[in-house]
Amino acid sequence: MQNIDVVLEPLRALLQQVGAFMPRLVLAVGVLILGWLVAKAFRFSVVKALRALNFHVLTERAGIDNFLQQGGTQKDTVELFGWIAYALVILASLIIAFNSLGLTQVTDLLGRVLLFGPRLLVALLVVVFGSYFARFAGNAVQSYCRGAEISDGELLGRLMQYGVMAFVVLLAVDHLDIGGGLIQQTFLILLSGVVVALALSFGLGGRDRAAALIERWFPRDTRDGKDSRDRRA
Repeated sequence: MQNIDVVLEPLRALLQQVGAFMPRLVLAVGVLILGWLVAKAFRFSVVKALRALNFHVLTERAGIDNFLQQGGTQKDTVELFGWIAYALVILASLIIAFNSLGLTQVTDLLGRVLLFGPRLLVALLVVVFGSYFARFAGNAVQSYCRGAEISDGELLGRLMQYGVMAFVVLLAVDHLDIGGGLIQQTFLILLSGVVVALALSFGLGGRDRAAALIERWFPRDTRDGKDSRDRRA
């Protein structure tokens, strides 16, 4: 009998551990199912609310939807926000489920990912509103150039749009705080290199072209020059 007890003792301990673990496993599964249902409802609510606020009109005019479609997806920015909200709720339910199972290391990892979600949402909002403002600024420059009869207004408008968009992307990346500022510094170095290269190439190799452009954008008044010469004579 003692030999049988020695053999059965590990089995009893195993059954006790399984019996203690099963309620926590059932609770974790229930939390995941409930979180999945809440995530679907939350995604539906976010998409409906954004469309009710005509947020999709803003993203379409900003060019974000066209950019996503060129990337091969059929979803617009509103649906992208909905999926991000869905993922955040799923992550929260996973954290609760793994915490009930006692898996603290997995919970800490998922917690860090969950804290990154709001930053991503704010960065996307910065990109959306910044893209809209960049396009507005570019159109305003083009309209001003047409009204002032300045040639190459489309080129100046695009330069304004791209410049504002680069600043917006820099703000979004800085808010995400990825790489400890390495991406921001690299972006600034590349942007500075491009600006210096364009300035040198245009200033050294295109002086005549630059003079012609300035003359075309801001033509001289020949009548004033003729009157001044007549007075000197």
